[in-house]
Amino acid sequence: MKYALVTGGSRGIGRAVSLKLAAMGYCVVINYASNHEEALKTLEAIQAAGGQGELLPFDVANTEQCVSVLEAWQEQHPDDYIEVLVNNAGIRRDNLMVFMEPEDFFKVMNINLMSFYNVTRPLLTKMLRKKYGRIINMASLSGLKGLPGQTNYSAAKGGLIAATKALAQEIAAKRVTVNAVAPGFIKTDMVEGLDEKALSAQIPAKRFGEPEEIAALVGFLASPEAGYINGEVISINGGLYT
Repeated sequence: MKYALVTGGSRGIGRAVSLKLAAMGYCVVINYASNHEEALKTLEAIQAAGGQGELLPFDVANTEQCVSVLEAWQEQHPDDYIEVLVNNAGIRRDNLMVFMEPEDFFKVMNINLMSFYNVTRPLLTKMLRKKYGRIINMASLSGLKGLPGQTNYSAAKGGLIAATKALAQEIAAKRVTVNAVAPGFIKTDMVEGLDEKALSAQIPAKRFGEPEEIAALVGFLASPEAGYINGEVISINGGLYT
């Protein structure tokens, strides 16, 4: 059995990615923090399509919890390992910097950036020993361009991009690749409250993207065919920013 872990896999891009990886033959470990109902819907959708999956709730921002849960999972699967990791969990707490409360800055940093360390490190050893792995980080247009009102989110995603490039160089010789996907405006609850019509007018493609379009790119990066793509940040934003 081949395993893939998708953090924040219960909704939106995470759900689409989970379904894609399941269609590729992976047993998908669906991580979520608290929304069991939505995570269960993702699992049921995978099973309805003939795939396999399991739920694994834990807080990606909690270092000790991540280590404890992932080590317990590995003990329960002694002959297997998670060969594909998609660091997808993320939140937004937008505001102008002058009005941004400390809680909103650090919560966004912890969930969007610190989680990369918390989840990736416990899984690295097995990938390196097996000499195969795929780590795919969900970055953002905000991390490349910087967006006003998103100083916290831009800082977190920019840090994630830098970490992607650094780790890719550390472990490439072991046939473990590390890449990032940088979506623009995608139709998920992460863009709630934004003016889709006005923003779409600024996008050359004249529309928001679909979660399945992100999942298709993630699926390719997770495949053996993408073995020579490493340390890259691939934008998928309808031509808004290149």
